[in-house]
Amino acid sequence: MDAYYTAVDYYIHLSSRPIPYYDNKSEWQIYKKLFLSSPIPRTLLFEASVNPLPLLGVYLKKQTPAFYDGAQVSDHQNVIQSITTGFEEPAALSVFLGNIIDFKPKKRRSYAEGRGYMGTLVSVGNNHIKDNELVRDNWVEAEWKVKGDKKLADVKLHWSFRVGGKFHGNADIADVFYVGLRRARTDYGEKAFSFLKNSGIMYKYDFDVRNFNAVQHHFVVDKKFPMGKSRVVPTLAVGFVLRTKDKYKGSLKTEDEARFQFLFQPNVEF
Repeated sequence: MDAYYTAVDYYIHLSSRPIPYYDNKSEWQIYKKLFLSSPIPRTLLFEASVNPLPLLGVYLKKQTPAFYDGAQVSDHQNVIQSITTGFEEPAALSVFLGNIIDFKPKKRRSYAEGRGYMGTLVSVGNNHIKDNELVRDNWVEAEWKVKGDKKLADVKLHWSFRVGGKFHGNADIADVFYVGLRRARTDYGEKAFSFLKNSGIMYKYDFDVRNFNAVQHHFVVDKKFPMGKSRVVPTLAVGFVLRTKDKYKGSLKTEDEARFQFLFQPNVEF
């Protein structure tokens, strides 16, 4: 949960068997355990999510145009858009069908250190965000993903690997297949600078379902700045969104060339 994405979940367990636990602390063995878990789904999850900062960008452009235009630093670079770009939709409803693994130490099985997921996620929504403007679009997205969080006394680890497709009711937005990954690690007690500790990376590659041409690259790296043992961690992310000419057409196509948007995104992790 952060300023770019927040959600509420409701679980339905499809099996009388308890959620399996796994106590190994190795990051790579966690990935292996999830990939090799049972293919028979045992959990149904409903989720409602909202994306606060992308919505704030839409609000500022519509309600305070003078302030928004004052943040324009070049023809295709706006500081507000740089900060608020993160999701192409303001909100979504999702259904997950798959398996869950709890991470628990052997001697404290009632205490969860995090949770891993593997399965299929289907999401729907009725709006699309383009350059901080809302566009009417009934979309559906389906993906297979492995994701999770592991929380220890002094370390928090998040990961997400996914492949899927997103299909739009608005004919002026390209339907895409995609692959994506995200990995982030927070070491609360680490004070020395490290590229691996207290850092994160995210990359998503979209390509057209019709001809497999590249549609968009979204790349972000972040650095976390823990304050002792506090669970409130300031974060600074930088990256870019590279949008090709195949992303939009018709009334939404405003230029013939690729569009590059630099991202500069301060955040606070809880």
